[in-house]
Amino acid sequence: MPIRYHNFGGRIGWELQKRVPMLSSESYLKLQRMARNKLQSKYIEYFLNSEETPMPLVVNLETINRCNSTCSFCTANKHAEKRPYKRMEDELFYQIIDQLRDWGYKGHLTLYGNNEPFLDTRIVEFHKYCREQLPDSFIFLSTNGLLLTVEKLKEIVPYVNQFIINNYCRDMKLHDNVQEIYDYVKAHPDEFKDVDILVQMRYMDAVLSNRAGSAPNKKTKEKLVKETCLMPYTDIFIFPDGRMGICCCDNFEVTNLADLTKVSIQEAWNSEEYKKLRAAIRESRSNFPFCKYCDFIDAGLRMDAVDDTLQNREANHGARQSMFKKK
Repeated sequence: MPIRYHNFGGRIGWELQKRVPMLSSESYLKLQRMARNKLQSKYIEYFLNSEETPMPLVVNLETINRCNSTCSFCTANKHAEKRPYKRMEDELFYQIIDQLRDWGYKGHLTLYGNNEPFLDTRIVEFHKYCREQLPDSFIFLSTNGLLLTVEKLKEIVPYVNQFIINNYCRDMKLHDNVQEIYDYVKAHPDEFKDVDILVQMRYMDAVLSNRAGSAPNKKTKEKLVKETCLMPYTDIFIFPDGRMGICCCDNFEVTNLADLTKVSIQEAWNSEEYKKLRAAIRESRSNFPFCKYCDFIDAGLRMDAVDDTLQNREANHGARQSMFKKK
């Protein structure tokens, strides 16, 4: 199926987000923690006990730090934005992608962070280069769809594996241009047979996570979060100026684990700052100042990558054991 639609619980889920937003948020986060804690711990132990540091599973590269939406839960919304404007230099972008190629990177890649990627006029050109240099990587992109047209969709889909349109609204209806895109893809499936297009109905005023205490509609800093977090073991998050922050919850770009204008991405992934962070939150986020109040939960796509990695490791281990017994 060339296009899918997801509405996070339908009308009931929508009404819960509107009428009891904090209860809806806390219930969802609690359920996700219960479901994922065991897998998280297993991956962290695998990561820290590996002879060589495992590669990141996801590289998030933000080429421009601006958004054109007004979502209540995000500091990147155009009415709450406080970051100095930044746009990644072309040379730096191509240098990072070339380094990923030379490193042999085959994981997930997204040219997206706390921003709207289509505000960068180079976004199609950049994706084309990523596909050429990283043919085995899973490239995905998330957009709020406000600038999207059928023609823009056609331009970019040859270079991505998954294209996500987050339709943020208050009336549970697709925006006119998103509806047009949805109808077009449904009517012309052969044009989009090689890409997974997902349209998600999102409530613009939802209360989600507190994003390390910075979410405009959930600024809690009262409760320490005891659970660990996968992000320092799975993700690279690159700001437009080349600095590597902890994750997407660093809405104000205050963390700095490495600077890709000074070191390679492989060196950065193994930096002393990264090692200190990983050691600190191995058991609990409360051991690291930036993370100690953050209740963010790792996304499903990331958990799928973690699960695949562990399963492949176990399969390879089993095969080696079998070969050893035969000898």
